[in-house]
Amino acid sequence: MKGIGLKKMYVHVAMNDKFIPPFIDFINDNLEAEKHVYFVFDRYHDLRIEKKKNIVLVSEFKHLISAYLILMRLLHSAKKIIIHGMWDRKFNWILFAQPWLMKKSYWMMWGGDFYYPEQQGWIKKMVIKRIQYLVTGATGDYMLVKNWYGAIGRHIKCFNYPSNIYKEHKTIIRRRECVNIQVGNSADPSNNHTKVFEQLSKFKNANIKIYVPLSYGNKEYANSIINKGNMLFGDKFIPLTKFIPIEEYLEYLLDIDIAIFAHNRQQAMGNITTLLGYGKKVYLSKVSTLNGVFREFKIKTYDVDNIDLKLLDSEVKDQNIRMIKSNFSKQSLLNGLKIFLS
Repeated sequence: MKGIGLKKMYVHVAMNDKFIPPFIDFINDNLEAEKHVYFVFDRYHDLRIEKKKNIVLVSEFKHLISAYLILMRLLHSAKKIIIHGMWDRKFNWILFAQPWLMKKSYWMMWGGDFYYPEQQGWIKKMVIKRIQYLVTGATGDYMLVKNWYGAIGRHIKCFNYPSNIYKEHKTIIRRRECVNIQVGNSADPSNNHTKVFEQLSKFKNANIKIYVPLSYGNKEYANSIINKGNMLFGDKFIPLTKFIPIEEYLEYLLDIDIAIFAHNRQQAMGNITTLLGYGKKVYLSKVSTLNGVFREFKIKTYDVDNIDLKLLDSEVKDQNIRMIKSNFSKQSLLNGLKIFLS
């Protein structure tokens, strides 16, 4: 805690997910970095986070109770509390037991932290109901927490993380006939890989390659998907099992023609906005709240229940690129964050 002032800071509480280090860098580069402090649950995550004087890592504490005592000091001194996904059970208890903290709390909603309300504990349900501010770019997600939990908080519209920003790129003119298809974004059952594979099996004799990112998530599930993909598609199936540096991953996405995301909730937003900004054809589940986001901005996506191998025509492609570039820009993200971080 040395070097961290406790007077009216913006206190961020987060799991150490891949979104968090780039978010910290974005705040440091574009807002007043000295006003922000980050309490990061990193003990059970493989991703490394660079230690800085305004970052408190749970893994640095020998005893968890010491970490939570520091967290309590930060929360009580905070001007505002920014919650990056409502994941930690003990933290939810802290908010529930001290409802005055919820009056200055801003929940940056992730989707996985509130879907399946029947599986959520009563304490978490009460926190979701009473928290004062709900931050998401998906109005559909905000409406779900109102309907499912009776949430009373105000909706702040923001697409939350720099992973969703439009990426400048060079146009690639490809002359080969092979169609490159991406399925999902992680080794999580929510990707519904099997359902997509069943749809794609009718094209197994076509000139296609099927890429499946599986480096992030459940390893046992990943192995089952690899076995299924190899059985159905043979050498046309290419699992991506190792973490790829971000610049290399963006280059890989440039070579994808069709991407299929069969999640039943808001997920893979960074992948999807990047692919749409690259002019790629994207399929979504009809129940995904991202459909509403893209309809609002006149961005064309397609239904996972009706997959074909046709690529986007130039008019749709240009429209999608134009709308992603204007609505998911760095300035758009900054404007959204400034609503509650300034």
